[in-house]
This record gives sequence, structure tokens and C-alpha cells, in this order.
Amino acid sequence: MISLIVHLVHWLAGVIVLAEALNKLERTAPLRAGLCRRERAMEWLKAIAWALLAMGWAGALITPLLPLETPTLQDMCVLLGFAVLIVRTRVKEG
Repeated sequence: MISLIVHLVHWLAGVIVLAEALNKLERTAPLRAGLCRRERAMEWLKAIAWALLAMGWAGALITPLLPLETPTLQDMCVLLGFAVLIVRTRVKEG
């Protein structure tokens, strides 16, 4: 029963984090004209970070389909922490 709850929470948190990562990735513009070197570097770092988060959390969505790996409590807590921060920010923004 606990394993099922961990899988479910892991999967639902993965949906939230993946959606946010894709949303943020869409808004980065490292090739935008007029950026100074520092701004361009910051945009590239932001794009890389969000792309890596999207890929990592997409893995959380397919984990239940793969019999190779079971999410640990640690995996679930990290992913759930990201999801809670995202939801908190969205609620704060109104």
C-alpha cells in the first residue's frame, strides 16, 4: 500500500514539475538579439536547467511503466518538494 502511495505521489508531482519546466523552458530565449554576454549566459544556463529538469521529471512519469525501478521515498520527497514550491508560487501569483 505504501509503495502504491509513493508511486502515485511521485507520478502526480512529476506531472506538475514537468508542466512547469516545459512552461519555463518555452519562455527562455538565449538566442534573443540584443543580449549582453552576461545576460546571454544566464539565459543559456536557465534553458539548460529547465531542459534537464523536464527530462528528469519526464522520467518520473514513465517510472511506473518500467518494471526496472521503483521510486524511493527520497525521490518522491525531492519531486514533491519541487511540486509544492511550484504550486505555492502559482497560488501566490493569483
